[in-house]
Amino acid sequence: MSGQLGRIGQLGPLEQQLLARQLDEQTAAVFEADRTLRVLDVGLGRGVQALRLARAGHRVTGLESDPDLRDLVEKELADEPEEIRKRVRLVPGGSQDTGAHFLPGTFDVVLCHGELIQARDPGTTLAGLARVLDGGGLLSLLIRNDDALAMHPGRTGDWDAAQAALDFPERAGRAFRLETFTRGLAGIGTPLRQWYGVGIFGHDRLPEEDDEAERMLALEERAARTDPYRSVAAMLHVCGVRGG
Repeated sequence: MSGQLGRIGQLGPLEQQLLARQLDEQTAAVFEADRTLRVLDVGLGRGVQALRLARAGHRVTGLESDPDLRDLVEKELADEPEEIRKRVRLVPGGSQDTGAHFLPGTFDVVLCHGELIQARDPGTTLAGLARVLDGGGLLSLLIRNDDALAMHPGRTGDWDAAQAALDFPERAGRAFRLETFTRGLAGIGTPLRQWYGVGIFGHDRLPEEDDEAERMLALEERAARTDPYRSVAAMLHVCGVRGG
């Protein structure tokens, strides 16, 4: 299952753009227009969403345990105008370290786009993410969809991976399913607001032609919110609001 586990950390351009559109939709629905948001990006990775949000005027803190990835983001920041560089702060640490670095209610938006799947105790980590959210704040999670693990390798003819996915044992507390996370979010006072599918049709590259790329994005975006298609996506983008 290592390929599936690593997939979230290596989102393609289409997936990143789709995630950005979904995130913008949720922030627009939850917060008033033109508000400068305090954002925490847990598992910063290459900083795609963090840099995008900083360019939009928000203050972003990136929590990342991998020094090489922090260096990559620092290099990206070096090419940005000073006003954008000032909006970004990088902090060494992993998803389990939010309580050690931040006080309760510090952020308006917390992103965790892949780190939960590697957490030793996802439930405790999830509670820690919600803890640093201010009241009415948005929690954005990207998780593996355990209900569809065999779909994508099976569709591409990777029979060994499909078989391994079907045989993948469900471990107590480690089931990455919408039902599980709906209960978990309610239990930590950050109930589910909306969820989307990501990676429904299995494409991770955008066509070079702008018209074709926009058509593909529009198709993925529509399917991402439509049953039953979103239920068989490779990943789920799950959004909750602190205090409901």
